[in-house]
Amino acid sequence: QLQASGGGLVQSGGSLRLSCATSGLTFDDGAIGWFRQAPGKEREGISCISNSDGITFYDDSVKGRFTISRDNAKNTVYLQMNSLKAEDTAVYYCAVQEYYSTPPLEYEYDYWGQGTLVTVSS
Repeated sequence: QLQASGGGLVQSGGSLRLSCATSGLTFDDGAIGWFRQAPGKEREGISCISNSDGITFYDDSVKGRFTISRDNAKNTVYLQMNSLKAEDTAVYYCAVQEYYSTPPLEYEYDYWGQGTLVTVSS
């Protein structure tokens, strides 16, 4: 039900916008989160947005470079990624949380989409 898209190959310093189509799978008190998993590393939460009032959270690793937003009419959450670095290379996932909390922790998200690969060349 969740579908992440928008990944690709980009040069260092470039930008990409990821999309997460939720198909209406949301919870009033929950959130949509973005996670990523780099090669050989554990999956980490990098950003989330609450459904009730749009409060956002960013991990320090992406703060100031990434922006999460949502379009409720389209049931879509976006992750605008600017000033990309080689270390941003990862498979990016979106997920649904029933009760909003921060930071986004993998075990607190019950619904996951397939990831989209982002490769940043240096």
